[in-house]
Amino acid sequence: MANLITEFPEIDIKQDEPLMNYTYTHTGGPADWLAFPESVDQVKQLVDYVREHQMPLTVLGNASNLIVRDGGINGLTIILTRLNKITVKGNQVTAQAGASYIDTTIAARDHSLTGIEFAAGIPGSIGGAIFMNAGAYGGETQFVVTDATVMLPDGTIKHFDNQGLDFGYRHSCVQDNHGVVLDATFTLKPGKFAEIKAKMDDLNERRAAKQPLDLPSCGSVFKRPKGYYAGKLIHDAGLQGYTHGGAQVSTKHAGFIVNINHGTAADYVAVIHHVQKTVKEKFGVDLETEVRIIGRN
Repeated sequence: MANLITEFPEIDIKQDEPLMNYTYTHTGGPADWLAFPESVDQVKQLVDYVREHQMPLTVLGNASNLIVRDGGINGLTIILTRLNKITVKGNQVTAQAGASYIDTTIAARDHSLTGIEFAAGIPGSIGGAIFMNAGAYGGETQFVVTDATVMLPDGTIKHFDNQGLDFGYRHSCVQDNHGVVLDATFTLKPGKFAEIKAKMDDLNERRAAKQPLDLPSCGSVFKRPKGYYAGKLIHDAGLQGYTHGGAQVSTKHAGFIVNINHGTAADYVAVIHHVQKTVKEKFGVDLETEVRIIGRN
């Protein structure tokens, strides 16, 4: 395999780079190759290269709702956070995949556009939000996205409208077609700046009061089981404060696992499995992970 650093001198590429430097959990082993493309053309160059060389490809945004295993990731990993342009035209906000969801909501607020306030505190990227149909406080990405631009594994670029994105609970078609989200357009409604700001401030205050934002975490760990709330099940099972290595079920919000003392990805996974086993034994409910767990053991 050629040296990707010399193969693509114009792209910032690192070899054997620890992913713990980029994940919200502060865990994760090295990526064989880690690239930071700054344009759609650079993304295409990398996608074409890995296809032609049958090389594994992993695409990350803010790496917020993610656990990278301690063995790292094979092949090429792309982080899209340098594709972060946000533009506003009329009542539409278009954001590149690497733009943060929070910055996108701020751009909407600053143009007095309403409908996306629910995402004011979601720490992920726009690409991740499309991939996972991210949501909070009764809102979901699918309610405000008009369309998204996706680069498919064969290098072609396709525009998907809302219906074509096949949104579901923490799901979109990008999970199935293995494409790379390039940008997304949100169609919003005119509103009043003061009211939009007040709603965003309120949601952020509620988030700060309830969630362990002062500690590294992977965000909400489990999907909401039908008829239940994951956090309440974990709380009722007496699992808050349960610790394995440096990872702990948050004492502030049972739906979060936090890194309290140099925890590893293996610690996180061990806590997840213990929580799943205990909740199943006590309540007969299967907790399915919302967080993505990727990489080598």
